[in-house]
Amino acid sequence: MWSKISSLPLAVKQYLVITGNYWGFTLTDGALRMLVVLYFHQLGYAPLAIAMLFLFYEFFGVVTNLVGGWLGARIGLNKTMNIGLVMQVCALLMLTVPVEYLSVFWVMLAQAVSGIAKDLNKMSAKSGVKTLIPEGMSGKLFRWVALLTGSKNALKGLGFFLGGLLLALLGFRGALLLMALMLSLVAIFSIRVLKGEIGKAKSKPKFRQIFSKSAALNYLSAARLCLFAARDVWFVVALPVYLVSQLGWHHEYVGAFMAVWIIAYGLVQVYTPKITGSSKGKSPGPKLVSFWGLLLAVVTVLLVAALLYLQDTGTVLVTGLIVFGLVFAVNSSLHSYLILALSNQDEVSMDVGFYYMANALGRLLGTVLSGYLFQAYGLLVCLVAASILALLAALFIRKVNPHQSTSG
Repeated sequence: MWSKISSLPLAVKQYLVITGNYWGFTLTDGALRMLVVLYFHQLGYAPLAIAMLFLFYEFFGVVTNLVGGWLGARIGLNKTMNIGLVMQVCALLMLTVPVEYLSVFWVMLAQAVSGIAKDLNKMSAKSGVKTLIPEGMSGKLFRWVALLTGSKNALKGLGFFLGGLLLALLGFRGALLLMALMLSLVAIFSIRVLKGEIGKAKSKPKFRQIFSKSAALNYLSAARLCLFAARDVWFVVALPVYLVSQLGWHHEYVGAFMAVWIIAYGLVQVYTPKITGSSKGKSPGPKLVSFWGLLLAVVTVLLVAALLYLQDTGTVLVTGLIVFGLVFAVNSSLHSYLILALSNQDEVSMDVGFYYMANALGRLLGTVLSGYLFQAYGLLVCLVAASILALLAALFIRKVNPHQSTSG
């Protein structure tokens, strides 16, 4: 098998290494998220308090994407990716201290390290794909991005299941130690195999260049912010806590259900080029992306109406979540393609870094709102907020000029 891999073109081999690296990281990231939510709910934390545990995770994701894109352009994306892996191992080990030392501040600090690690790894992986594909091959770029993003989310779903399962089997500390060991092996492999010049800019970019001067990228980033806030405002804290506290689900069942949801979500992303009719070399534009954003808003409004007027809350919620996930998956995949298609080849990590800064800001907004709105008003209000944010994402996308360069 190794001989077959060795005979592949260099770009394909590097793509496989980047994807495998991203997979390993994502598995632990999804498991860690589920472990923290379920374990601290088990300890008696309120929904808003659980949301606050992720505040530094999301906040430092905002900072990391801005600085990380600039850093990747200066030192190479392989280095930023590997730094992310090592930092995630440190974050996992930080949480293995005895329970009496697991203060809110300490958990938030560990989550900050994990947030920095996640966004360094994500920015590096997404930017790295752009550098491996020659200019003008938009169809191939869309397929590679869809495969990377979709497979990553399928693994994140498996991570959610793994988090719930390991919490039941090994406990909080045992689960963290096992994941730290696994990710350490991935980091050693990545450091040895990944090449050194991926994504390194020909000229050293100045730090002040991290902020975008492009209207197209700014509108696209605003859309991304709203899109991910629309997901996380009900998905991150409100949904798992609701399933446990209101529907009486066990932790393993919550982890398994959310795992299946994200795995299906990831598979839809892989097939997005076929779903949108873009698999034969035709690349999607802002109008198509905006249509799918409007569809997401409509789906969320229908879910609110169904929860108001139908009696079987559990069935309605599960069905609605599946439909929401399928439509959201297409939106996310289209957005991920559009930023790479519009980014400048030599400054791709900076363009992608700025864009995923907005993504992290959306997750931060969604996470805080998820805890606050659910605790104060309940799940329905979280879903109303999600529909408004999805509509805003669709409207911002319509402002993107596909012929405008993002190079500022």
